[in-house]
Amino acid sequence: MTVFKNSYFLMRHGQSKANVADIVVSDPSIGCHQYGLSPVGEKQAVASALSAQDAGISIIVCSDFTRTRETATLVAETLSIAEPIQDIRLRERFFGTWEGKSSEAYEQVWAKDAVSSSQTENNVESTEQVRRRTMGAILALESQFSDQVILLVSHGDALQILTTAFNALSPGQHRTLPHHETGDIKPLAAKGEALPHAFSALEMV
Repeated sequence: MTVFKNSYFLMRHGQSKANVADIVVSDPSIGCHQYGLSPVGEKQAVASALSAQDAGISIIVCSDFTRTRETATLVAETLSIAEPIQDIRLRERFFGTWEGKSSEAYEQVWAKDAVSSSQTENNVESTEQVRRRTMGAILALESQFSDQVILLVSHGDALQILTTAFNALSPGQHRTLPHHETGDIKPLAAKGEALPHAFSALEMV
């Protein structure tokens, strides 16, 4: 049985300027340079970091989008730990032709996800693709570190899709899980816990 060598927590970025504007920002050419945290998002990041002071977080890994980098940096500064490591596998799910449109588009995409985990209508990144890359980020950390408490700072869809692997759900069923609010930190896995079957299968690819 393969078990985790590290413990993991998940954090969604704090409220962003894209959230405030109510638009989809999923293209790295935009999201990595614009739409950082709102003032509310900055406060959320610091407050969540303070609430997690006793978790023993030792490493922070984040998406390279501006809103996640800013969140991770505030957490690192608040907890007085090393500068975050960036990993593009933790990026926002790509929403294709919905880019720049109202966030009402999410509901349309999620309805299609529930029917098929492989759906890519409107050039949307499928939930299968998102889960594979986010799980890949964890497997890479497992090969690099041990006995660490690692905080992954990412995006709503990416985190909920990743979490399906820990709940024996298909990735397209991500919206059946509790919503991950902006700024929230949640435990994912503890050292010594068995890797979900989906991780073991990915490891053998």
